[in-house]
Amino acid sequence: MDKIEIKRVSLSDTKELQSIGRQTFFETFAEVNTERNMKKYLYENFNTGTLKIELINPDSEFYFAILHNKVIGYLKLNFGQAQTELKDQSALEIERIYILKEFQGNGIGQILYNTALLIASKSKAEYIWLGVWEMNFKAINFYRKNGFAEFGKHIFKLGDDEQTDLMMRLKLAY
Repeated sequence: MDKIEIKRVSLSDTKELQSIGRQTFFETFAEVNTERNMKKYLYENFNTGTLKIELINPDSEFYFAILHNKVIGYLKLNFGQAQTELKDQSALEIERIYILKEFQGNGIGQILYNTALLIASKSKAEYIWLGVWEMNFKAINFYRKNGFAEFGKHIFKLGDDEQTDLMMRLKLAY
């Protein structure tokens, strides 16, 4: 595979973020959720207003994975109060790593994850944590392979469906 470029997402990239966010979430979860719940979730979480609020939050960062000038995946990180659950100043949350289906299995998720590790190191985070749907075995295996261990569970609402996410953590050593 050719070289993947990692680019920090800015406010001017909102439409592109919306497009990749909707497409990758749909590709990942549409088969196992109702159409109504998918539409509701995509509308609420990937509308322009919501994304702009997330993009201007100083405690959140998005990064694109780009191949041949095409966005093929992205990463969302949260610090401090932007974290979805723990809100721990000494932690970094990986909220999203998504890759277009046609590019999965080529190490792009690992490149985005390595970007998160680098940022965690620069920010001197003590650990990285995340939530992953208990039925997303591919993602769970990816995180376990990278040293994450389960430390709890929480409920993730997709439309009117309450789903269980495993909360996973990786302690960092410098």
